[in-house]
Amino acid sequence: MNIVEMLKALLFGVVEGVAEWLPISSTGHMILLNELMPLKVSAEFYSLFEVVIQLGAIMAVLVVFWDRVWPFGRANNPEPAAAAGPLSYVKLDKIRLWLKIALACLPAAAVGILFDDVFDRLFHNYMCVSVALIVFGVAFIIVENLNKGRKPHIRSLEALDWRTVALIGVFQLLAAVFPGTSRSGATILGALMLGVSRAVAVEFTFFLAIPVMFGASLIKLIKFDAAISPAEFALLAVGMLTAYAVSVAVIRRLIDYIKKHDFKVFGWYRIALGAVVLAYFTLRARG
Repeated sequence: MNIVEMLKALLFGVVEGVAEWLPISSTGHMILLNELMPLKVSAEFYSLFEVVIQLGAIMAVLVVFWDRVWPFGRANNPEPAAAAGPLSYVKLDKIRLWLKIALACLPAAAVGILFDDVFDRLFHNYMCVSVALIVFGVAFIIVENLNKGRKPHIRSLEALDWRTVALIGVFQLLAAVFPGTSRSGATILGALMLGVSRAVAVEFTFFLAIPVMFGASLIKLIKFDAAISPAEFALLAVGMLTAYAVSVAVIRRLIDYIKKHDFKVFGWYRIALGAVVLAYFTLRARG
Protein backbone atom coordinates (compact mmCIF):
# COMPACT_ATOMS: atom_id res chain seq x y z
CA MET A 1 0.00 0.00 0.00
CA ASN A 2 1.46 3.38 -1.08
CA ILE A 3 1.44 5.71 1.93
CA VAL A 4 1.79 8.78 -0.30
CA GLU A 5 -1.39 7.89 -2.19
CA MET A 6 -3.17 7.28 1.11
CA LEU A 7 -2.15 10.74 2.31
CA LYS A 8 -3.43 12.20 -0.95
CA ALA A 9 -6.75 10.42 -0.43
CA LEU A 10 -6.88 11.87 3.07
CA LEU A 11 -6.31 15.36 1.67
CA PHE A 12 -9.05 14.84 -0.92
CA GLY A 13 -11.35 13.84 1.93
CA VAL A 14 -10.50 17.03 3.81
CA VAL A 15 -11.24 19.17 0.75
CA GLU A 16 -14.50 17.31 0.14
CA GLY A 17 -15.56 17.68 3.76
CA VAL A 18 -14.98 21.44 3.67
CA ALA A 19 -15.98 22.42 0.15
CA GLU A 20 -19.12 20.27 -0.10
CA TRP A 21 -20.98 22.27 2.54
CA LEU A 22 -19.62 25.74 2.02
CA PRO A 23 -21.04 27.45 -1.10
CA ILE A 24 -17.63 27.47 -2.79
CA SER A 25 -17.78 24.50 -5.20
CA SER A 26 -16.18 21.22 -4.28
CA THR A 27 -15.71 20.57 -8.02
CA GLY A 28 -13.47 23.61 -8.48
CA HIS A 29 -11.34 22.60 -5.53
CA MET A 30 -11.11 18.98 -6.66
CA ILE A 31 -9.98 20.04 -10.12
CA LEU A 32 -7.18 22.15 -8.67
CA LEU A 33 -6.18 19.53 -6.13
CA ASN A 34 -6.07 16.75 -8.70
CA GLU A 35 -4.01 18.97 -10.96
CA LEU A 36 -1.46 19.78 -8.25
CA MET A 37 -1.21 16.31 -6.69
CA PRO A 38 -3.14 13.75 -8.73
CA LEU A 39 -3.92 10.32 -7.41
CA LYS A 40 -2.01 7.66 -9.33
CA VAL A 41 -5.13 5.83 -10.44
CA SER A 42 -7.00 5.34 -13.70
CA ALA A 43 -9.22 8.13 -14.99
CA GLU A 44 -12.23 5.83 -14.59
CA PHE A 45 -11.48 5.13 -10.93
CA TYR A 46 -10.80 8.79 -10.15
CA SER A 47 -14.19 9.70 -11.65
CA LEU A 48 -15.71 7.19 -9.22
CA PHE A 49 -13.54 8.28 -6.29
CA GLU A 50 -14.39 12.00 -6.40
CA VAL A 51 -18.12 11.22 -6.29
CA VAL A 52 -18.25 8.26 -3.90
CA ILE A 53 -16.21 9.94 -1.14
CA GLN A 54 -19.24 12.22 -0.85
CA LEU A 55 -20.96 9.36 0.96
CA GLY A 56 -18.79 10.16 3.96
CA ALA A 57 -20.03 13.74 3.89
CA ILE A 58 -23.64 12.54 3.67
CA MET A 59 -23.21 10.30 6.70
CA ALA A 60 -22.16 13.42 8.61
CA VAL A 61 -25.47 15.10 7.75
CA LEU A 62 -27.41 12.07 8.95
CA VAL A 63 -25.47 11.96 12.23
CA VAL A 64 -25.72 15.71 12.96
CA PHE A 65 -29.38 16.04 11.95
CA TRP A 66 -30.72 12.60 12.78
CA ASP A 67 -33.49 13.93 15.04
CA ARG A 68 -34.46 16.46 12.37
CA VAL A 69 -34.86 13.97 9.52
CA TRP A 70 -35.71 10.53 10.96
CA PRO A 71 -39.48 10.11 10.39
CA PHE A 72 -40.23 7.37 12.93
CA GLY A 73 -40.46 7.10 16.71
CA ARG A 74 -42.64 8.33 19.57
CA ALA A 75 -40.08 10.63 21.15
CA ASN A 76 -40.21 14.23 19.88
CA ASN A 77 -43.25 13.44 17.75
CA PRO A 78 -45.57 16.47 17.89
CA GLU A 79 -47.69 15.20 15.00
CA PRO A 80 -48.11 11.41 15.02
CA ALA A 81 -50.07 9.81 12.19
CA ALA A 82 -52.37 8.15 14.75
CA ALA A 83 -53.02 8.33 18.47
CA ALA A 84 -52.15 4.66 18.99
CA GLY A 85 -50.84 1.62 17.16
CA PRO A 86 -48.00 1.40 14.61
CA LEU A 87 -48.93 4.71 12.95
CA SER A 88 -48.32 6.51 16.23
CA TYR A 89 -44.60 6.04 15.49
CA VAL A 90 -44.87 7.93 12.19
CA LYS A 91 -43.90 11.61 12.34
CA LEU A 92 -46.07 13.45 9.85
CA ASP A 93 -44.00 16.63 10.01
CA LYS A 94 -40.92 14.66 8.94
CA ILE A 95 -42.88 12.87 6.20
CA ARG A 96 -43.85 16.28 4.79
CA LEU A 97 -40.22 17.38 5.00
CA TRP A 98 -39.11 14.36 2.97
CA LEU A 99 -41.83 14.96 0.39
CA LYS A 100 -40.54 18.52 -0.01
CA ILE A 101 -36.98 17.21 -0.32
CA ALA A 102 -38.16 14.76 -3.00
CA LEU A 103 -39.93 17.54 -4.91
CA ALA A 104 -36.83 19.76 -4.83
CA CYS A 105 -34.65 16.88 -6.02
CA LEU A 106 -36.83 15.86 -8.97
CA PRO A 107 -35.39 18.28 -11.58
CA ALA A 108 -31.74 17.47 -10.84
CA ALA A 109 -32.45 13.74 -10.53
CA ALA A 110 -34.29 13.52 -13.84
CA VAL A 111 -31.71 15.56 -15.74
CA GLY A 112 -28.79 13.84 -14.04
CA ILE A 113 -30.00 10.34 -14.87
CA LEU A 114 -30.66 11.23 -18.51
CA PHE A 115 -27.80 13.57 -19.32
CA ASP A 116 -25.06 13.13 -16.69
CA ASP A 117 -22.49 11.89 -19.21
CA VAL A 118 -23.41 14.62 -21.70
CA PHE A 119 -22.96 17.41 -19.17
CA ASP A 120 -19.68 15.93 -17.97
CA ARG A 121 -18.39 15.89 -21.53
CA LEU A 122 -19.58 19.41 -22.40
CA PHE A 123 -19.03 21.37 -19.20
CA HIS A 124 -16.55 19.51 -16.98
CA ASN A 125 -13.62 21.72 -17.93
CA TYR A 126 -11.69 24.51 -16.31
CA MET A 127 -13.28 27.27 -18.40
CA CYS A 128 -16.87 26.38 -17.43
CA VAL A 129 -15.91 25.78 -13.80
CA SER A 130 -14.10 29.14 -13.61
CA VAL A 131 -17.02 31.03 -15.13
CA ALA A 132 -19.51 29.34 -12.78
CA LEU A 133 -17.35 30.12 -9.76
CA ILE A 134 -17.08 33.79 -10.67
CA VAL A 135 -20.68 34.33 -11.81
CA PHE A 136 -22.21 32.77 -8.72
CA GLY A 137 -19.67 34.56 -6.52
CA VAL A 138 -20.85 37.88 -7.93
CA ALA A 139 -24.46 36.74 -7.51
CA PHE A 140 -23.93 36.02 -3.80
CA ILE A 141 -22.57 39.52 -3.23
CA ILE A 142 -25.41 41.16 -5.17
CA VAL A 143 -28.15 39.16 -3.43
CA GLU A 144 -26.72 39.81 0.03
CA ASN A 145 -26.50 43.54 -0.72
CA LEU A 146 -30.10 43.57 -1.96
CA ASN A 147 -31.28 41.65 1.11
CA LYS A 148 -29.50 43.93 3.55
CA GLY A 149 -32.04 45.29 6.01
CA ARG A 150 -34.81 43.02 4.72
CA LYS A 151 -36.44 40.42 6.91
CA PRO A 152 -36.91 37.00 5.27
CA HIS A 153 -40.53 35.87 5.24
CA ILE A 154 -39.64 32.17 5.55
CA ARG A 155 -37.87 31.58 8.85
CA SER A 156 -38.50 27.89 9.55
CA LEU A 157 -38.45 24.60 7.65
CA GLU A 158 -42.16 24.18 8.33
CA ALA A 159 -42.86 27.52 6.61
CA LEU A 160 -41.28 26.34 3.35
CA ASP A 161 -44.21 26.10 0.95
CA TRP A 162 -44.35 23.73 -2.03
CA ARG A 163 -43.83 26.48 -4.62
CA THR A 164 -40.67 27.72 -2.90
CA VAL A 165 -39.35 24.19 -2.57
CA ALA A 166 -39.95 23.52 -6.28
CA LEU A 167 -38.11 26.71 -7.24
CA ILE A 168 -35.17 25.80 -4.99
CA GLY A 169 -35.07 22.52 -6.91
CA VAL A 170 -34.71 24.46 -10.16
CA PHE A 171 -31.70 26.29 -8.73
CA GLN A 172 -30.20 22.95 -7.67
CA LEU A 173 -30.59 21.85 -11.29
CA LEU A 174 -28.04 24.52 -12.29
CA ALA A 175 -25.41 22.75 -10.21
CA ALA A 176 -26.26 19.42 -11.87
CA VAL A 177 -25.65 20.96 -15.28
CA PHE A 178 -22.72 23.32 -14.69
CA PRO A 179 -19.75 22.08 -12.60
CA GLY A 180 -18.35 24.82 -10.42
CA THR A 181 -21.78 26.22 -9.63
CA SER A 182 -21.78 24.36 -6.29
CA ARG A 183 -24.84 22.39 -5.28
CA SER A 184 -24.99 24.06 -1.88
CA GLY A 185 -24.18 27.43 -3.44
CA ALA A 186 -26.97 27.21 -6.01
CA THR A 187 -29.63 26.11 -3.54
CA ILE A 188 -28.62 28.61 -0.85
CA LEU A 189 -28.52 31.46 -3.35
CA GLY A 190 -31.89 30.48 -4.77
CA ALA A 191 -33.42 30.22 -1.31
CA LEU A 192 -32.10 33.66 -0.31
CA MET A 193 -33.58 35.17 -3.48
CA LEU A 194 -36.94 33.59 -2.61
CA GLY A 195 -37.03 35.16 0.86
CA VAL A 196 -35.77 32.22 2.92
CA SER A 197 -33.62 32.98 5.95
CA ARG A 198 -29.96 32.00 5.85
CA ALA A 199 -30.36 29.41 8.60
CA VAL A 200 -33.28 27.67 6.89
CA ALA A 201 -31.59 27.89 3.47
CA VAL A 202 -28.47 26.17 4.81
CA GLU A 203 -30.35 23.50 6.74
CA PHE A 204 -32.63 22.62 3.80
CA THR A 205 -29.57 22.49 1.54
CA PHE A 206 -27.96 19.98 3.89
CA PHE A 207 -31.06 17.79 3.71
CA LEU A 208 -31.28 18.03 -0.08
CA ALA A 209 -27.76 16.65 -0.28
CA ILE A 210 -28.82 13.30 1.19
CA PRO A 211 -30.77 11.87 -1.79
CA VAL A 212 -28.82 13.86 -4.40
CA MET A 213 -25.39 12.63 -3.36
CA PHE A 214 -26.54 9.11 -2.57
CA GLY A 215 -28.09 9.00 -6.02
CA ALA A 216 -24.99 10.40 -7.73
CA SER A 217 -22.77 7.87 -5.98
CA LEU A 218 -25.12 5.01 -6.88
CA ILE A 219 -25.11 6.03 -10.56
CA LYS A 220 -21.31 6.15 -10.60
CA LEU A 221 -21.06 2.73 -8.94
CA ILE A 222 -23.52 1.20 -11.41
CA LYS A 223 -21.70 2.67 -14.41
CA PHE A 224 -18.26 1.64 -13.12
CA ASP A 225 -17.67 -1.66 -14.91
CA ALA A 226 -14.13 -2.42 -13.73
CA ALA A 227 -13.08 -4.32 -10.63
CA ILE A 228 -11.94 -2.25 -7.63
CA SER A 229 -8.61 -3.44 -6.30
CA PRO A 230 -7.87 -3.65 -2.55
CA ALA A 231 -5.59 -0.59 -2.87
CA GLU A 232 -8.33 1.39 -4.60
CA PHE A 233 -10.86 0.30 -2.00
CA ALA A 234 -8.47 1.55 0.71
CA LEU A 235 -8.25 4.94 -1.03
CA LEU A 236 -12.05 5.16 -1.12
CA ALA A 237 -12.30 4.23 2.56
CA VAL A 238 -9.74 6.83 3.63
CA GLY A 239 -11.39 9.52 1.52
CA MET A 240 -14.87 8.73 2.81
CA LEU A 241 -13.90 8.52 6.49
CA THR A 242 -11.95 11.76 6.29
CA ALA A 243 -14.80 13.51 4.47
CA TYR A 244 -17.15 12.31 7.22
CA ALA A 245 -15.04 13.58 10.11
CA VAL A 246 -14.33 16.94 8.50
CA SER A 247 -17.96 17.38 7.42
CA VAL A 248 -19.23 16.97 10.99
CA ALA A 249 -17.01 19.83 12.13
CA VAL A 250 -17.76 22.06 9.12
CA ILE A 251 -21.54 21.60 9.31
CA ARG A 252 -21.64 22.58 12.97
CA ARG A 253 -19.35 25.56 12.48
CA LEU A 254 -21.27 26.81 9.44
CA ILE A 255 -24.54 26.79 11.38
CA ASP A 256 -22.89 28.91 14.09
CA TYR A 257 -21.29 31.21 11.49
CA ILE A 258 -24.44 32.13 9.61
CA LYS A 259 -26.16 33.24 12.82
CA LYS A 260 -23.86 36.29 12.83
CA HIS A 261 -22.57 36.70 9.26
CA ASP A 262 -23.76 36.80 5.65
CA PHE A 263 -22.44 34.90 2.62
CA LYS A 264 -20.51 37.70 0.92
CA VAL A 265 -17.16 36.34 2.08
CA PHE A 266 -17.91 33.14 0.15
CA GLY A 267 -18.81 35.23 -2.89
CA TRP A 268 -15.44 36.97 -2.85
CA TYR A 269 -13.69 33.65 -2.29
CA ARG A 270 -15.46 32.12 -5.29
CA ILE A 271 -14.39 35.02 -7.49
CA ALA A 272 -10.78 34.67 -6.35
CA LEU A 273 -10.79 30.88 -6.82
CA GLY A 274 -12.37 31.20 -10.26
CA ALA A 275 -9.67 33.67 -11.29
CA VAL A 276 -6.94 31.35 -9.96
CA VAL A 277 -8.34 28.31 -11.81
CA LEU A 278 -8.70 30.29 -15.04
CA ALA A 279 -5.20 31.82 -14.81
CA TYR A 280 -3.53 28.53 -13.89
CA PHE A 281 -4.95 26.51 -16.77
CA THR A 282 -4.58 29.35 -19.27
CA LEU A 283 -0.89 29.73 -18.44
CA ARG A 284 -0.40 25.97 -18.53
CA ALA A 285 -2.02 25.77 -21.97
CA ARG A 286 0.27 28.50 -23.27
CA GLY A 287 3.37 26.95 -21.73
